[in-house]
Amino acid sequence: MEHIEKYIEENKDRFLDELFGLIRIPSISSIAANKPEMYQAAVYWKQLLMDAGADRAEVFESDGNPVTYGEKIIDPAKPTVLIYAHMDVMPVDPLNLWTTPPFEPEIRDGKIWARGANDDKGQSFMHAKAFELMVKTNTLPCNVKFMIEGEEEIGSPNLGKWCEENKEMLKADIILVSDTSMIAPDMPSITTGLRGLSYWQVEVTGPDKDLHSGLFGGAVANPINVLAKMIAQMTDQYGRITIPGFYDDVVEVSDEERAMLAKAPFDLGKYKESIGVEAVSGEVGYSTNERTGIRPTFDVCGIWGGYMGEGAKTVLPSKAFAKISCRLVPNQDHKKIEVLFKEHFESIAPKSVKVEVTYLHGGYGYGCSIDVPAYKAAEKAYMDVYGKRPVPVRSGGSIPIISTFEQILGIKTILMGFGLESDAIHSPNENFPLEQFFNGIRTIPLFYKYFAEIE
Repeated sequence: MEHIEKYIEENKDRFLDELFGLIRIPSISSIAANKPEMYQAAVYWKQLLMDAGADRAEVFESDGNPVTYGEKIIDPAKPTVLIYAHMDVMPVDPLNLWTTPPFEPEIRDGKIWARGANDDKGQSFMHAKAFELMVKTNTLPCNVKFMIEGEEEIGSPNLGKWCEENKEMLKADIILVSDTSMIAPDMPSITTGLRGLSYWQVEVTGPDKDLHSGLFGGAVANPINVLAKMIAQMTDQYGRITIPGFYDDVVEVSDEERAMLAKAPFDLGKYKESIGVEAVSGEVGYSTNERTGIRPTFDVCGIWGGYMGEGAKTVLPSKAFAKISCRLVPNQDHKKIEVLFKEHFESIAPKSVKVEVTYLHGGYGYGCSIDVPAYKAAEKAYMDVYGKRPVPVRSGGSIPIISTFEQILGIKTILMGFGLESDAIHSPNENFPLEQFFNGIRTIPLFYKYFAEIE
């Protein structure tokens, strides 16, 4: 540990400067106009890896955004760790809610504030610096490969094909990812499950043009009213999703496992206070942690239509739109859910409107046993840094490509996250505590050490 602390102390200011350079690149994958920034981020990553000590680093084309690959092979007979991360970030809207500009990183109250501070530039950057630390101190015990993609925030639509085309280059013993969170700063955890995802955009059309709401209101269906009623029908009074067949493949978690999950420290009062709500809501019969870890969900992620400018305009709109997602649990097939939702949503539409459902992206859930060697190595690494055994948790979030890795590459993934619930990822004022950032750089080299010993 002494060499780790010494290297971090001597280089921490440079680490932050280099991270801030990466954060300043507005690599928003969902905005087509930001394609040049995706290449800028890819090249930045290539230089980061070369400077850190990679033998090779290259920017690869895919059918979408670029992928940066790097590697250092110290001995083909030794185990190989493949680092997966993403260089793209979420959009910053609503911009007016940011305290400081999202792509101008700032340190305030012991935290880095910026879009990508945590997800995933801050967390992925920890791996680059941990790798550099091991190379420069001659303590690297494994071969290392990096795969940094630019489409995770839009569902990694092209990475599966790219992996298929580069299976030989990507051969490894384990995939290591930091794109998840911990229970609390003093309570480490390792994510052993991720939910899957299905995501749609729906369009409801009534009249062929916007109409005067006084002359036509009450006689012609208002698409926004209709859309709101249709959405309301998608869940029942018990918080269950009403799509026929939706729960057919959901595996009910045993009472024993639910009891294990309940051991994770959780303060409902602090949870509500942290997000500014007076009461929680969800499927009846399940706790808050179970609702976000072991149960599927239905959510409207955006809804719009009609007049949204300043002041009043009495209009009956021609169209209404919504973006809708379902988080899925392991064993649910997002392709099956894609069809079930479309068929059901169209079936409940009244004849007074036309409904068009467009599938945007999706992915399978993922689960990892706590008995695999890489989990044991991660567990020991966390214990050395945090002084506590990490708690295995199932995350409510989704990283669709993780299950794809197992299908295409045949490799399990260990999710060593260092983010916190308070980091506001995907929201205005995203942040990442400096302590967590540097603790990640402390912990990751220890994972390599223990993984090499176990393997």
